[in-house]
Amino acid sequence: MLRDEQLSILRDISHSVAFADDRQGKIGQLIADGYVMKDGDLFELTAKGVTAVEEHAAALSENEVEQTSAPSYRLV
Repeated sequence: MLRDEQLSILRDISHSVAFADDRQGKIGQLIADGYVMKDGDLFELTAKGVTAVEEHAAALSENEVEQTSAPSYRLV
């Protein structure tokens, strides 16, 4: 399971966001785990990385739907 920081890095890569030096080291583990590949000076998500980002986004959307559709009861 990916940590929030790792998912944040994957989302940044998917949006072509440049990285601060302190995040460069964390990308190495994502490359080793098969989520990211390096193409020259650029990083790209692999199919596994794309799937992880999409699944995380879907889980967040599901959570929002559950929160808005759940009845709110008020104790009196």
